[in-house]
Amino acid sequence: MELAQLKYFQVMANIRHFTRAARMLDVTQPALSRSMAKLEKDLEIPLFKRHEGEIELTSEGERLLRRVDRILREVDSAREEASSARAEVSTEFKLSFIHSLGSYVLPHILQDFRASFPDIRVQLNQQDSSTLAQQVAAGETDLGLCSTIPTTEYSAWVYLWSEELFVTVPLGHPFADRKRINLRELEDEPLIAMKSSYSLRILVDQFFDLAGIHPEITFEGDDVSTISGLVAAGLGVSLLPKLAGVEHPELRYIPVSFPICKRAVGVAWNTQRQLPPAAICFQQFLIRRFDNTEKPLPTN
Repeated sequence: MELAQLKYFQVMANIRHFTRAARMLDVTQPALSRSMAKLEKDLEIPLFKRHEGEIELTSEGERLLRRVDRILREVDSAREEASSARAEVSTEFKLSFIHSLGSYVLPHILQDFRASFPDIRVQLNQQDSSTLAQQVAAGETDLGLCSTIPTTEYSAWVYLWSEELFVTVPLGHPFADRKRINLRELEDEPLIAMKSSYSLRILVDQFFDLAGIHPEITFEGDDVSTISGLVAAGLGVSLLPKLAGVEHPELRYIPVSFPICKRAVGVAWNTQRQLPPAAICFQQFLIRRFDNTEKPLPTN
């Protein structure tokens, strides 16, 4: 028994004429007759009484019609739900992200995501870490791409990848040819850093606390590109990730021997809000993307 047979039977049962039913179904009358005969054979019951082109339903046919009506209604309902689900996924969601991800990493992620899900629209919102965490907690954004944020009963954060932070100095600096450096050696160096509300700055302060030093901060900036440019101009040193797209040939990036300087990046969301299907789609895309790549472990 096939779904097409049931549809043919429903039309036949309502029109009760082979020729008119075949015309409505856009099949030949012999094909329709063979389909109905096969259905009767499969069920081993007579469904029609035939009278010179006109037909009547047998009592068995009447009972089958009631069941077929219910079956086809369920099929139509399932199709509508599937269509609705596809329409929902093809909507949009809000994504907030920290400034340092906007120059290179995020554009590549979004480019790959759009290639797989061209119908999903992403509303982008660039924020400092503090504001982004507040947006997640308040449900003002669907997802936040950021460094670690405090998780509460209203928010969650899942690790995606980690980035090493380097002591960044200009060419000609006494440290420029070093292979590795202890963070304590920066104690007397003028430091250029992100503003205090940024997660990168919070991490940098923590690393200097571990090293037991507090260099003088000569400038606080809003983005890695500006800080890199000021370091390249010889106005100070910094502790930065080495980001493709924000490279300066006038800079040297020196790995830190102590303490280990890395930042974890992940995706955050509000656990009390129902995420839009499009946001769930992007969230799972991120998790799969970075789960399938070899990445360093996050630092504690």
